[in-house]
Amino acid sequence: MSTEINGIDGQLPSGKVAIVASRYNAGICNALVKGSIETLTDAGFSKEQVEVIRVPGAWELSTVTQQIINTQKFIAVITLGCVIKGETTHDEHINRAVSLALMEMGVRSGIPIAFGLLTCNTLEQAINRSGGTVGNKGHEAAEAVLELLRLGLKIQML
Repeated sequence: MSTEINGIDGQLPSGKVAIVASRYNAGICNALVKGSIETLTDAGFSKEQVEVIRVPGAWELSTVTQQIINTQKFIAVITLGCVIKGETTHDEHINRAVSLALMEMGVRSGIPIAFGLLTCNTLEQAINRSGGTVGNKGHEAAEAVLELLRLGLKIQML
């Protein structure tokens, strides 16, 4: 008989979580940060265990996330930002490059990295995803990190 292992419940490791958040589209990103912090503190992390690091925009999320991983002082990273489509394909290049870089960092390092970069066609979509009608993707990114942290502890015990 097979068993199923998941990270929905269980203990969390001790340590610090970094939130790397864009300053661009500040109102949206501030709401995402607030959602992530609420989720982490509700799960038992103290405010001292959550470090918010601000970057200029979405493009810089990857560089700073790599620097954070290199410090070996954090057990997870939540990346938050918002790119809204404009008149050109600029948004597509940013979104693709950042998402691929963050995924590669997570795979290579083994450190959970949550992808909380909104990739929206309109400002209305961004508002709806940062606390509006679709919820807050900052909460969801933090929930994903919590699940991966719990799962990591369970995998270590196999």
